Amino acid sequence: MRVTFLGTGTSQGIPVIGSHHPVCHSLDSKDRRLRVSIHVEWEGKSFVIDCGPDFRQQMLRANINSIDALFITHEHADHVAGLDDIRPFCFRQGPLPMYTIKRVADNLRYRFAYIFETENKYPGSPSVEMHIIDSNPFEILGLSIVPMEVNHGQLTVVGFRFGDFAYITDAKSIPESTIEKLRGVKTLVINALKQEYHPSHLNLGEALSFIEQIAPNRAYITHISHHMGFHREVQQTLPEGVYLAYDGLTLNL
Repeated sequence: MRVTFLGTGTSQGIPVIGSHHPVCHSLDSKDRRLRVSIHVEWEGKSFVIDCGPDFRQQMLRANINSIDALFITHEHADHVAGLDDIRPFCFRQGPLPMYTIKRVADNLRYRFAYIFETENKYPGSPSVEMHIIDSNPFEILGLSIVPMEVNHGQLTVVGFRFGDFAYITDAKSIPESTIEKLRGVKTLVINALKQEYHPSHLNLGEALSFIEQIAPNRAYITHISHHMGFHREVQQTLPEGVYLAYDGLTLNL
């Protein structure tokens, strides 16, 4: 399995124009983050989780030429606003299979009605083959994917487990049912917005406690705002086997 972090940032951390926050002016490429997304290559299949506003740039930067399935964790703009830019993949391979829960699918059908139009569809618009999932495992091209529900404040967000690799973003609390699904995972990706408290995202301390509870071989922090601090400085404070992810980081698992 090969995992590439397409983006590790969040709209929560985008400063206003003219900001003098030091992290925003860092020359370290690891401090420059596009909106959170990840690419998973598994058994010859290509999966992308979320397509935020930076989707097009991320696909070009990572040289991704095909997508077998797109997974959507939830409907917030920093995770779906790039949906129109799936069209080059649709031109090449036909309707793009998308997997998400019903609430998110209904939201996308409303916001991107022209994509889901079945009559008098505008020529050249993207096409989606929607698959509604729930909390049960499902199969894609012979591979079993395990969805995992987490709580983003009052909103349910879906994480995904691919074999021994698990990806969770925008969590504030994790139900016991998801903890059970994470048993035995070797590589865990989990969100942490910043070091201070946030009402709907884990902070760094909460994420580290959760990592300790799950006890993977290694863990990576994503969905990071500039309020977290400099990558180099924060990394030096983390326990062994825990890493701040950064855009372009590739794991060969």
